[in-house]
This record gives sequence, C-alpha cells and structure tokens, in this order.
Amino acid sequence: MSVLTIQQQVAAILATAGVKINGPDAWDLQVHDERFYKRILTDGTLGLGEAYMDGWWDCESIDQFVFKVLKADLYKTAKLGWRSVLQLLLAKMLNMQAKGKAARNAQRHYDIGNKLYQLMLDKRMTYSCGYWKNAYNLDQAQENKLDLICRKLYLQPGQRVLDIGCGWGSFAKYAAEKYGAEVVGITVSEEQAALGSEMCKGLPIEIRLQDYREIKEPFDYIVSVGMFEHVGYRNHRTFMQVAARCLKDNGLFLLHTIGHNYSRTSADPFTDTYIFPNCLIPSIKQLGGAMEHIFMVEDWHNFGPYYDPTLMAWFHNFDSNWPQLQGEYGERFYRMWKYYLLSSAGSFRARHNQLWQLVLSKKGIVGGYEAVR
Repeated sequence: MSVLTIQQQVAAILATAGVKINGPDAWDLQVHDERFYKRILTDGTLGLGEAYMDGWWDCESIDQFVFKVLKADLYKTAKLGWRSVLQLLLAKMLNMQAKGKAARNAQRHYDIGNKLYQLMLDKRMTYSCGYWKNAYNLDQAQENKLDLICRKLYLQPGQRVLDIGCGWGSFAKYAAEKYGAEVVGITVSEEQAALGSEMCKGLPIEIRLQDYREIKEPFDYIVSVGMFEHVGYRNHRTFMQVAARCLKDNGLFLLHTIGHNYSRTSADPFTDTYIFPNCLIPSIKQLGGAMEHIFMVEDWHNFGPYYDPTLMAWFHNFDSNWPQLQGEYGERFYRMWKYYLLSSAGSFRARHNQLWQLVLSKKGIVGGYEAVR
C-alpha cells in the first residue's frame, strides 16, 4: 500500500469529524512526518499519542481536536496495535491492581516529583475535578469541591473520617480546619505521604503509607476522591467490602470517581502506558455490581463537565511554569503531559467521560437523605 493511499485513508477518517490534515483551523492536525499515517492506522490511540510525543504532528488546540473526534465516535473505529492487544489480554488474565502492584502503579505517576504537582495544581494540591459552580478560578473551584464533600456528609466536629487515597492531604486538611474533623488519610505514594504529612502538621490528621486492603478500624465517615479509578474491576467488590467493614452502621461513604459510559476491562492504551498504569474507569454497571448487598445509594451526582475547566487550568499552570521544570523533565515529557491534559479535557467536554460523586449508606438513612448541591 502506497504512502499516499494510507494518507488518504487517515484524511477520510478525520474528515468525518471535521478535522483536516494541514488545515487552517485550530483543531486541524499539522503533520511533520509521513510515518504518522501508518502509525495511527497500525497502533490506534496509542500510536496517535506516541507520534505526538515524537514530534510527528502538532495541533494548535489538542483539546478541540479530541472533542471533535470523540463527538464523531471515531474511537469506535480505532484499531488496536499488538502492544494494546497484549495489554488487553493481560488485564483480562491478571489482577493488574493486586496489592503487590498497587504501590508500583502509583509510583509511576505520583512519585515523579512533588514540584510538578505543586506548580500545576491549586494551592491545596487537590488532584481531582473541581466544582465550578460560582467559582472563577481553580483555587475556588477546589475549595467548593472540598466543602461540597463535607456538606454532603453533614460533617461535625470530632467525627473521625477515613480518606482512602488521600493524595497530599487536601481534603483531610480542609475537613480538619473548617469542620473540626479527625482524619486518617492513606496513600501508597511515598512522595504524597511525605509532603502530605508536612502540610497537615499540627492538625488532628494522620497520613499513612498504607494499602486500603489493610484498614480494619471503625470510622464515622469514609471519603475516597479520585482513587477508585486505580482499584481495577477485579478489586471493585473488595474495595466496597473494606469500606463497609470500616464504616460505622450509621455512617456515610462518599465516593468521588471518574465514570465511563460503558463497561471496560482495560484502559485507553496511551493512558495506561504513559500516564496511569493499570488504571480503569468504572461504569455504572460495574459500580452497581460491586455495591450490591453492601451499600445503598443515597445520592448520585454527575458533574463531569467541570473536569474540562479543571484540566484546562492544570494545563495553563503546567505550561506557564514549564521553565521551572524543563531541566528535570525534558521536551518529550512536556509533549506527553500536554497531550494527557488537553486530550483529557477534550474527552470530558465531549461527555465521553463523567465525574460521579456517590453518597452511600450501609442500611439506608431513615426518612431519606437530603441531597446537597
């Protein structure tokens, strides 16, 4: 097959989404290397991302490009390369988020340097979707989200909260400062545990380097923000059982997770290879199966569109502060991280992914739960 024929195939596929090769619009692709066409036909979304990292193509607005591609459902026609097929088979055969692997998975993303996240995130270092209702900047959106969680739990002074996947302790610190809660936060990231402990010093907070499966003590409330995506479908049920084991009978469990519109057993190949190893975004069906006979859903809140401005704010911070980071990370990392942030923003803008906050109880709230927004 000639290079021209392959180029025509790719151009025809992209044209259905209103994207042109070397076109004039911000979402059009500017191709610098003819090998690009064969690579994306052979390796699909993984090849597309790798080709960008290698400088084979550019785009003025990657987020707009991804938005248009996903709205046109082009991902349904994307092929899987041999590496993607191998990852899919491994995910089906093995527990890629088993206890022994969880820490290694986290280290490949969260332990790449606290400075990167300090420069990219809000002042509290909250690495999850902000709540942009009545917010005009990232700091306010994240404060809104943390306060929303506390209000959904009807949190009171002196109550003990478990934060599964606590990150750098942003929720723990907010809940302790603003609501007088006592918080135990757990993470499998050494970098997060070290900085989080320092940031929460002097407050009734304990940050532990610990796997969620090891927790066996009672709490008034449980919170998990942006961690369930790392649990893996083979462990969804175990996660729910651990939460139920640790939650007092009259307590509430708030689960904050990215959600997918359909069930999958493996992640996007590019994300899995370069960004979040062995992560898996759950579907409603998968969540429902994991919770059955364990938890009752009191509230299910979808604010997925708010992840778009959150990711765009993160990219703005990352891009603006790149001169402070480039000596440590290099140009290929810059292109990889830029592609990750902007393609993710386009995905949420297209409603390809969602953001769910669930409030769960073990036996149901007598008289019903009054939803908070």
